[in-house]
Amino acid sequence: MSIPKEPRQLMINIMYLVLTALLALNVSAEIFNAFEMVDGGLKRASASLDASNAALPATIKESAKKKASLQVYADRIDPVRALSKEGTDYLADIWSTLIDRSGDNNGVEDEGDYVMVKDKRVLKGKKNYDGTTKYMVDEGKGEEMVNKLKEIKQGFLSFIDTVDRKEYESKIPIEIDEESWKTSINKKASWADFTFGHMPLGATQPIFSKFQNDIKASESAVLNYLAGKVGLTKDVVLDKFRVVSAPKKSYVIKGEKYEADIFLSAAAGGDSKTGISISVDGRNLPTDKDGNAKYTSTTTSSGSKKYNAKVSVTNPVTGETDTYTNTFEYEVGERSVAISPTKMNVFYIGVDNPVEISAAGVNSNNMKVSMSGPGGGTINKNGDGTYTVKVTKPTRKGEFAKINVSADGMNANKEFRVKRIPDPSPKLGKNAGGVIKSGIFKASSGIFPVLEGFDFDAKCRIESFVLEKAAKRQDIEVVKNTGGKFQGKAIELVKSAKPSDRYYMTNIKCKCPGDVAPRSLGQMVFIVK
Repeated sequence: MSIPKEPRQLMINIMYLVLTALLALNVSAEIFNAFEMVDGGLKRASASLDASNAALPATIKESAKKKASLQVYADRIDPVRALSKEGTDYLADIWSTLIDRSGDNNGVEDEGDYVMVKDKRVLKGKKNYDGTTKYMVDEGKGEEMVNKLKEIKQGFLSFIDTVDRKEYESKIPIEIDEESWKTSINKKASWADFTFGHMPLGATQPIFSKFQNDIKASESAVLNYLAGKVGLTKDVVLDKFRVVSAPKKSYVIKGEKYEADIFLSAAAGGDSKTGISISVDGRNLPTDKDGNAKYTSTTTSSGSKKYNAKVSVTNPVTGETDTYTNTFEYEVGERSVAISPTKMNVFYIGVDNPVEISAAGVNSNNMKVSMSGPGGGTINKNGDGTYTVKVTKPTRKGEFAKINVSADGMNANKEFRVKRIPDPSPKLGKNAGGVIKSGIFKASSGIFPVLEGFDFDAKCRIESFVLEKAAKRQDIEVVKNTGGKFQGKAIELVKSAKPSDRYYMTNIKCKCPGDVAPRSLGQMVFIVK
């Protein structure tokens, strides 16, 4: 990245920090904190651009009053600012929609999309990547955004005189990398897929801040051009610098190469050229024509890694050479596969068993997942990246159903037992037996099976039972009832209940999801009072 030549373009350099940091999906909380820190820096740079852009218009308009021929440049100021606002508002609307898609989905961006974590306001859906993929890639919003940014860049160039336009085209910093996605090893289908496909919401936030700053920096470039046309051009000397490292990944797997761009970010700048030399840990790095150096280091062990960067720059005005240093850190992790049952280490027949599967450093689309072993199991991927297992046969002692995962050379499996849904408890209303008031007993409509303490959404049903009434000094009356609700003769027996009568509900048969034949739930005894 070159040192900027126009006032207020100087902060654009740090924007590229974001574009090279968004390749890993399985990032830690520390990495999300890094994204938030980058975004915070971009927002502070944005505030600086806003202040600068707000100060120039009045000065340009006042200076244009010197000559009638200069009024044409003053007349361009308001349209330039309007175009900048249109572009930043457009990006803000997309970001707001993404927050909503990944948060509480109520149609607006509000406090429901955030949670408080240790007195810090945090996006609820910052790890969600389904919303970014669907909206920006599948629904085409990303490609629409590309076309809109290109349109805005041409709009800014239209405010530059034709004779100067070719020179200023490179000074409008709205740029779309149209080549990297075509050569990506992940075979991305488009720029939008390369930039937003399967990216967590929190990792995309700095992208929008970066493009908003590009628009504001473009506004600044055009305003400074207009200022020059009305006689306000002045030399600005580079006098404040900061070393910046832009890693392609902040989290890499052992054996991969850590790669980063090292460059100098200027806090003020002009048209002068300067000499730059860059070294990392004492090793000199070659720089390109834009003053960038590329640092690479092969990772052979896991853990936190640090390196020291030093940049020397010669001030073109004073001829003095100043040196700036900074220390940077990145994390090296091991490749691993995690298979986690969402509820428990048992699969139940007749219900959907949720499972989460992840592989550190591997895109979920590159994982191969299958089921094996007894249990008649199948596993299918859901839209949110989780998996659902269905089984049909219980395993015997020592037998297990297995989930097998293959991901980028790694293989893992996990064993699960397969069981029937546990027996439900038969109940008459809220009662499972014992003494019951006559009015409550007569008002009951039947018996129902209740799955107590079972985490899955499963409904069992009563197939049949035998109802017996034993009243004092009377013969026992017996009736077989089909289903759980009292039917025919059973209703009459219940309605005839009197204090001290005993009712027996025996041979209770029930079916739960996955059952081939009814199961027996025993009996209940009630004493009417």
